[in-house]
Amino acid sequence: MARKKKDNQTDIRSLIATRRDGGVHSREDLDLLCAAAADRSAPDYQLAAWLMAAYLKPLSEAETADFTLAMADSGQRLDLTGVPKPWVDKHSTGGVGDKTTLVLAPLLAACGLSVVKMSGRGLGITGGTLDKLLAIPGMTTEIEPQAMIDQAKKIGIVVAGQTADLAPADKTLYALRDVTETVSSLPLIVGSILSKKIAGGAETVVLDVKCGCGSFNPTRQHAETLADALVRVGKKAGLNVYAAITDMEQPLGRAIGNALEVQEAIEVLTKPEDQLSSTTKRFRELVRYFAALTLRVSGLSPSAGDALDRVEATLSSGRALRKAQEWVEAQGATVQLSEEGWLVKAPIINSVNSTFAGCVSKVDARVLGEIALELGAGRKTKESEIDLAVGLEVHVKIGDFVVEGQPLVTVHARNDEGYQYAHDRVGFAVSVVSTPVPPRPILVRPA
Repeated sequence: MARKKKDNQTDIRSLIATRRDGGVHSREDLDLLCAAAADRSAPDYQLAAWLMAAYLKPLSEAETADFTLAMADSGQRLDLTGVPKPWVDKHSTGGVGDKTTLVLAPLLAACGLSVVKMSGRGLGITGGTLDKLLAIPGMTTEIEPQAMIDQAKKIGIVVAGQTADLAPADKTLYALRDVTETVSSLPLIVGSILSKKIAGGAETVVLDVKCGCGSFNPTRQHAETLADALVRVGKKAGLNVYAAITDMEQPLGRAIGNALEVQEAIEVLTKPEDQLSSTTKRFRELVRYFAALTLRVSGLSPSAGDALDRVEATLSSGRALRKAQEWVEAQGATVQLSEEGWLVKAPIINSVNSTFAGCVSKVDARVLGEIALELGAGRKTKESEIDLAVGLEVHVKIGDFVVEGQPLVTVHARNDEGYQYAHDRVGFAVSVVSTPVPPRPILVRPA
């Protein structure tokens, strides 16, 4: 029997008081809260009050698992019955130049896994997968749940935006977290990430928890706390979860910016490793790690060595590229990925060069991300329009030796003012010193 609105609001007030006083929520309590958030029967001021109480008196691990399931059950769950198993998903906590999904998803699908993934738009210096996909002419990311299932059955891969019917409580609560300064609450982060994975039907989830100045986790300790919480809560919620911590002190790969990142992803799908730039090789290394990890933990490879061999064979044979082409065409793309000339280009493309020889000691991901944001590659607010063509190409990584005059960063700008701003700021991001500096490994802590 449906609750009366008055009674529902009374119940929400009781939940606020329980959380405020450090009490314990039952699964039924959290179901009520998430249902009220999903159907908007609770006013925003009550939900905001509960979020602040939950920020100050965090949910326990058991409560977080119940909260995760309650958000997943607040709307429709994708029923992947009939989609070939294993069902897998991947999530990154966000970073500068992170275009991993664009290569990893078709690579996994070409290896025989089914990848059904809901992705988001970028905000601030962290780019969004959906924005990058929209740099591919004709590509759509707005797909209804049944169409997502049908596409996954047919080709084993679909990447789309979160629909209104999937984890709607998370959509409501996330928007309120953004305006109430409660985004950084660990249980709320964990619930938000995992609820969408459960609603999307995944059984195995691999998590890329970024660590460093270009991520939401500035220290290794912070990243480890988040990674461990995601794994423990995910298992309590019935998921097969694995989390690795990866470096975000410097950008991931060469490209920062939507069309530029699509181009780099295509290069990894089309070129042998020895034809890639040193910064793109680092990105490829990360893709290869997560692909092999997923094959192993989902049961398709008996060992790490076998998994790596399968990944390399799938890339070198062109099967991953063919799957990527099949995927983008299924979502409306009108271009051939292997052809050149169809990606939008910025009108001004100039490099910033090293003024002396030495070793690269710093490639600050946050500063470079901020430069790309100012150029128009990202959003300052949720309503901001992005410029798909602009961004940066980073030609060096920490530990590289450079000579005087060697390009450090290439700026792709809409106008002279944008280029000059980027040129003047690159010096704050990239440092060259006279003494050797050890390179930074891409993997901080394996899963």
